[in-house]
Amino acid sequence: MTSRRAKLKNAKKVVVKLGSRVVTGEGYAINLELFNWLADDLLYLKERGVDVMIVSSGSVACGMGRMGQTTPPVSIPEKQALASVGQLNLMWGYKEVFGAKGLIVGQLLLTRDDLRNRRRYLNAKNTINQLFAREVVPIVNENDTVVVDEIKFGDNDNLSAMVCNLIEADCLIILSDVEGLFDKDPKVHADAKLVEVIEKVDEVVQSFVGDSKTAVGTGGMGTKLLAAQRAVTAGVDAVIASGAKPNILRRLLNGEGGGSFFPALDDRMKRRKHWIAFTVKSSGDVILDDGAVRALTKKGTSLLPRGIVGIEGKFERGDAVRILDSVGNRIGKGLTNYSSDEVTAIAGLASWEIVDRLGYKYCDEVVHRDDMVVGV
Repeated sequence: MTSRRAKLKNAKKVVVKLGSRVVTGEGYAINLELFNWLADDLLYLKERGVDVMIVSSGSVACGMGRMGQTTPPVSIPEKQALASVGQLNLMWGYKEVFGAKGLIVGQLLLTRDDLRNRRRYLNAKNTINQLFAREVVPIVNENDTVVVDEIKFGDNDNLSAMVCNLIEADCLIILSDVEGLFDKDPKVHADAKLVEVIEKVDEVVQSFVGDSKTAVGTGGMGTKLLAAQRAVTAGVDAVIASGAKPNILRRLLNGEGGGSFFPALDDRMKRRKHWIAFTVKSSGDVILDDGAVRALTKKGTSLLPRGIVGIEGKFERGDAVRILDSVGNRIGKGLTNYSSDEVTAIAGLASWEIVDRLGYKYCDEVVHRDDMVVGV
């Protein structure tokens, strides 16, 4: 047992993400063998007082199996139709197999809107906490039956990182059809080596990632790497491992080897700022002069109207905005205290001049430093 992995034994809240190729087998039928050992592992972890949330892909793949379709869907309406059929089969599998072992499951279908709206975000959090309190296993999936381009997470790897922040998880485990991250494509290079520990996702690590995707999945290793990176930023340990190995969960959470391990960063981002940085969608841009850029990046100040030289897009008070320098480089992201029309009116003014221009004032800052993340 390595000292870095040993701390996984202390995890009390865990998010497990299952890929479509893990959940389904030949002919896109539900992988009942996986469900059985997964249920056994959850019972084992339950005895240790560990709460586990499952982020499960597979609704579209199960729909393909149920409908006898062999080619993956291309259009969103086709994907939605298959998901509406497949989600029933998918949840039936969890209900039947887990239920036979005494486990109760609950379903949550989410869109990005559910997590970027703070009220709905907190409602989802409260629901999940109540499920944990009642010893119910939450099964989460993107709501493929209604999702469109503007609100889709893009992949369940991304969703799994978001819900880590939602439930204040200690660990994210992404189970895939590959062992983990290799230094080169193991399907092409026989000498490819598994990278067992990734301290930092730098350019070298990113160069290991190919662009392959499965026929029924929306993400490849790149999305898994991004999800792990987002998780560790929030202080969550992450592992990418093979879902083909029975009882991998208990082995990983006993601190044993397996897969690629990403240790959590010590300087974790506060959960609210993590939500702002990675969950809320930006509605527009605020462009700053050089002095304001220096104040934000070097001194950690709030964004005042004096340093604003322009805006792009339409946004309302409370929306997230990107913060850019005068040549378009991204400086950060934050929640604005003023609408785009109001910011246009007060740009370049001192804070005490806001009332004179608008006839009212919410606060001195356009974006307060507590509602801002610099460097994302």
